[in-house]
Amino acid sequence: MSYARLIVNPAAGAGRTAKKWPYIKQLLKKIGLRFEHDITEAPGHAIELAKSAVSKGYKLVVSVGGDGTINEIVNGLYASGGIKDVELGIIGTGTGSDYIRTIGVSRHYQEACQRLLNPEKLSVDLGVVEPVNNKQTNKRLFVNLAGLGFDAEVVRATTRKFKSLGGKPSYLMGLLSTFITYKNREIQMTLDGQKENRKVCTIIMSNGKYGGGSMFVAPEADPSDGLFDVLIIGDISKPDLLCSLPRIYRGTHLTHPKVTLKRAKVVEIYPKSRMSIQADGELLGDAPARFSVLPSVLNILV
Repeated sequence: MSYARLIVNPAAGAGRTAKKWPYIKQLLKKIGLRFEHDITEAPGHAIELAKSAVSKGYKLVVSVGGDGTINEIVNGLYASGGIKDVELGIIGTGTGSDYIRTIGVSRHYQEACQRLLNPEKLSVDLGVVEPVNNKQTNKRLFVNLAGLGFDAEVVRATTRKFKSLGGKPSYLMGLLSTFITYKNREIQMTLDGQKENRKVCTIIMSNGKYGGGSMFVAPEADPSDGLFDVLIIGDISKPDLLCSLPRIYRGTHLTHPKVTLKRAKVVEIYPKSRMSIQADGELLGDAPARFSVLPSVLNILV
């Protein structure tokens, strides 16, 4: 049996992964990594391919794609029941590549390939989101962050209209188009059993430090501490939000009077009007929802 199973998402990075893959494949062979590979054919396919890799006995599964590809693979590994016995390698070729900035995987595929031969292992937390849709609760894991409200609507606009621009430009265009129509929401929120009612622009549950194509969303987040960094942007006005955006790229937004950072293992959100959810850049449906941490459950090679 081969040493590694690579799961390649050619659509990642607005299709640029398809162009990079022949070079990555050649480089991995040159440096002596023994591997087989699968190419994803549609959204959700990487989940099934990851389950298959575990059932075939692979102990190293490598994601070649972006944050969405990592998300699908991790959901597949978890669903297989064998996530504790498998190591995840990452060759980042996505649009934002936000998660790998936190954990220390190189954003240059040449260096990421080389590291697979002599890596360090990092055990990290995963987030679980259970949105309640049509009286059914669908469980979904996430590696980096999940957001509700303005954050999720930006993801909707970015993925539907501007993904081809890539990275920061696509996110900024999505952000500006959302900015025009979005209204802040009244919610009830419970953090580790503590209830509060408030009006918010957005709430983000973070394991990683970055989101939205290099925004420094949660500067102090630790993906191995068993807690979410919960970023709450309250009832902020649109002019104030627009003026404050550059601060999020610098990570200086936490001192803003409308911004609160809390830490929690379990977060429940009950909105008074429709509020969408995104996790790792994928839209998952609407709140009410429950978010919880699975501590140190994923072994990543860095």
